[in-house]
Amino acid sequence: MGFKSIKEQLALISRGAEEILPLKELEVKLGQSIKTNTPLVIKLGCDPSRPDLHIGHGVVLRKLRHFQELGHQAVLVIGDFTAMIGDPSGRNKTRPQLTLEDAKANAESYVDQAEAILDITNLKIVYNSSWLNSMNFSEVIKLASKYTVARMLERDDFTKRYKTEVPISIHEFLYPLAQGMDSVELNADVELGGTDQKFNLLVGRDLQRESGQEPQVIITLPLLEGTDGVEKMSKSYGNHIGLHDAPEDMYGKTLSISDAMIEKYFLLGADADDKTMDDVRKQLSDSSVNPRDVKRRLASELVTLYYDSETAIKAEKHFDQVFIKKDIPDDMDEFQLSEEMQLLDILNETGLVKSKGEGRRMIKQNAVRIDGNPCKDQLMSFKPGCGEAVIKVGKRRFLKVKG
Repeated sequence: MGFKSIKEQLALISRGAEEILPLKELEVKLGQSIKTNTPLVIKLGCDPSRPDLHIGHGVVLRKLRHFQELGHQAVLVIGDFTAMIGDPSGRNKTRPQLTLEDAKANAESYVDQAEAILDITNLKIVYNSSWLNSMNFSEVIKLASKYTVARMLERDDFTKRYKTEVPISIHEFLYPLAQGMDSVELNADVELGGTDQKFNLLVGRDLQRESGQEPQVIITLPLLEGTDGVEKMSKSYGNHIGLHDAPEDMYGKTLSISDAMIEKYFLLGADADDKTMDDVRKQLSDSSVNPRDVKRRLASELVTLYYDSETAIKAEKHFDQVFIKKDIPDDMDEFQLSEEMQLLDILNETGLVKSKGEGRRMIKQNAVRIDGNPCKDQLMSFKPGCGEAVIKVGKRRFLKVKG
């Protein structure tokens, strides 16, 4: 296969990137790749500490996809071993450790969700437990000798914890070394990560150099704030847009972001190209254009990116019906009763809630409505012959029950 020119490749690689270190080395690597017709090895590590992915995770995953589109070898490193240590990046306390079994279970869900972005047919997936778990104690001591405590304390998060006398466990110092060993094992040419990963990525360069390898280039991507525009996107903050959110939820959540976040969401969340970004900036600077209309375009483009344009049109119509016309949607899932069933069982079985526990919480919070009226009875049931009823859960989930 033939590769695009260095200039053409850099145009896509640099889109949305915070830093490329060192840029000159990347240009040299791309030149060698073109000359030898050999793809570069592009590494992205992920610790499956949680099973749910959102468009914040999608920022680095999308960059890995860019490299796939350019013809390079993408490698997704599942950090099932490093997840047991716990990444200290951006933490003000020791991260809880996972068992290897928990990490592997989360990893399966991670890979399934990542298919929404990556070309799985051209993706190499590896688990770092396959080499880190086989290291003996003398090898760990040798690895630990490569870095000093002073160098580790250069990390901003470690420095803050040390100065405020918040405990730092010895095993946390091993995390960046273990991640760096992944780069050595793979002989990575490029490693991707969020801006909070910069220290870890640089350690990978140092360990590769110590091992006689050509150091990897590191590319950092900005962290995407959640829909609140303040905290980093996270399910625990309730400000996330999931990769597998229903289209209408993805559309509605996007419209809830602040106007100040529109440009960033286009660039990082919707992977907008230069032409689109120029157009968006012009619209946002035009006082005659309502930012709400630009935000609706963003919501449509996000749904199109993860689903398709037809689904985006339906999601927009659904939003208009429910929130602008204050009406229930014309098109909703239906559930046909064959026997008497409790409301909680219906909610759980149809996927309106993820568990009966969530269903109970939603009912307690008056977030479940039957034909527009709040339902307060957790033991409520529906019987065949009861006719039709519309169940609404939260702001955007609807179900028609037919008796």
